[in-house]
Amino acid sequence: MEQRQVLHTLVDRLPDEELVAAKRFLEYLQFRSTDTLRALLDEAPLDDEAVTDEDLAAIREGLAEKARGEVVSHEEVERLLLGSH
Repeated sequence: MEQRQVLHTLVDRLPDEELVAAKRFLEYLQFRSTDTLRALLDEAPLDDEAVTDEDLAAIREGLAEKARGEVVSHEEVERLLLGSH
């Protein structure tokens, strides 16, 4: 049996409550097949480097800056860069 026909048969046999998930997965596969960057990123190995003491210090400092209100939101940066007030 041709692969597309097998897929049609499988879809026809799915319970109604699984159709949304099947649709989303098929859309993902279709999108991935046309977006080579997405496909490469999906296949890239996970970053398995250990978090260093320097990394932890930088994370803690960033969180402390946020707690002190010393950060600028993405929206504010866009406003500043684009000049929209």
